[in-house]
Amino acid sequence: MPKEKPKPSSEDLSFWSELTKDVTKTEQPLLIEKVPSVLPEIRNSVNPQHVYTGNALNALDIGAAPDIDRKTAERFRRGEFKIERRLDLHGYTEDQAYEAVENFVKNAYLQGLRCILIVTGKGRPHPDDDPFVIRGVLKEKVPQWLNNPVLRPLILSISYSRPQDGGEGALYVLLRRKRG
Repeated sequence: MPKEKPKPSSEDLSFWSELTKDVTKTEQPLLIEKVPSVLPEIRNSVNPQHVYTGNALNALDIGAAPDIDRKTAERFRRGEFKIERRLDLHGYTEDQAYEAVENFVKNAYLQGLRCILIVTGKGRPHPDDDPFVIRGVLKEKVPQWLNNPVLRPLILSISYSRPQDGGEGALYVLLRRKRG
């Protein structure tokens, strides 16, 4: 059986009426619609000609740093740059991953970030192949995508990350400084 609420005493009622004597009812505010939790994707466009106007850019190999000085290249390879943003591609399809990588790199560049991390995963052994050969679709594709003509002008170097950041299952990406 549910318990009945105790009725307030006459002292409580007189105290309450004294407390609320100057309170007046206000109009109810209009209900505000909630903003959808998933916002539409923002796609920033970067014109490669405005980013880099030098000689034609060669494809970047993982660990190579042709456009930066030796000291900076060593610091980058050792993972001494602060990772300013991360993108984890686990669970993405190839098409979703491509779009995510492109948007991620462009937005990071436009926000003036310097060092970002892209986690591709290390891959899995293919059942028909040698069990000691690990193949990862995204692990192979992401470096190719970073070398495409839209993204390559934004990037100075790419390198495998330190073990604590994902090892060979993640890439450090050093972006060019945004000019102007």
